[in-house]
Amino acid sequence: MHMGDPVDGSDGPMGSPFAPPVKRSVTIAGHQTAISLEPIFWDALRDAAKRADLPINALIAQIDVMRMKAADPPNLASAIRCWIFASALQQRSDAASEADTGPGCADSV
Repeated sequence: MHMGDPVDGSDGPMGSPFAPPVKRSVTIAGHQTAISLEPIFWDALRDAAKRADLPINALIAQIDVMRMKAADPPNLASAIRCWIFASALQQRSDAASEADTGPGCADSV
């Protein structure tokens, strides 16, 4: 969904991007914890785990380890949202770089 696109509500392709958070239980390093994320972030997290060929709990555990290395670690839900956003920006950058270096672009210097 692009910014400015009409929102189809819960029947739309992705549902409303403004749906309230959904709390789910996950296990990280053998400990059960609950995380509240908006459905759009759960969907993005599930897609990222699938691309990485990881269970969603394993991806969350990796994000948790990264966040704990920060000087002032955010809460886990915030860290997940930031990771998803940073990952999307990286994918966008990678796609742009790939488009720039695609066939025929090497000759245009």
